[in-house]
Amino acid sequence: MAYATKDDIVTLYSETALYVADRDGDGLPDEAAISRALSGASSEIDSFLGIRYPVPLPHVTDLVTQMTVDMALYRLASSNDVLTDEHRRRYEDAIAHLKRLGKGEAALNLPAEPVAEGEEPLPDGVQPIVSGGPEKVWTREKMRDF
Repeated sequence: MAYATKDDIVTLYSETALYVADRDGDGLPDEAAISRALSGASSEIDSFLGIRYPVPLPHVTDLVTQMTVDMALYRLASSNDVLTDEHRRRYEDAIAHLKRLGKGEAALNLPAEPVAEGEEPLPDGVQPIVSGGPEKVWTREKMRDF
């Protein structure tokens, strides 16, 4: 599932941004190339976000749409030999932010999941109690011979 569409590219950067998708030189963008670039960018985003979020994302935020468009335009421009410094900068900015999201240094601000039937929602600011987790790395038993 692609997180953006051709219309999103036009909305964010205008119709002229699609010059990078003109594969045959007729002045019209190649729809298949656009779809491949958007799909590839979405897969790349999933590879970063899959560490912390269920992918594909159930809700696409404006930030994810923006990053998808920037990454897709970079892919289109580099495969068509019309890559500019701006394309590269936007792509690198998106990757840097995805890395921060993967590390937990930033958040996607996804909408809250609906409350299951029979449960009451938690008040604002209250976090659920987590009673499990991974095995402890440092325990008395593991440190006994040191």
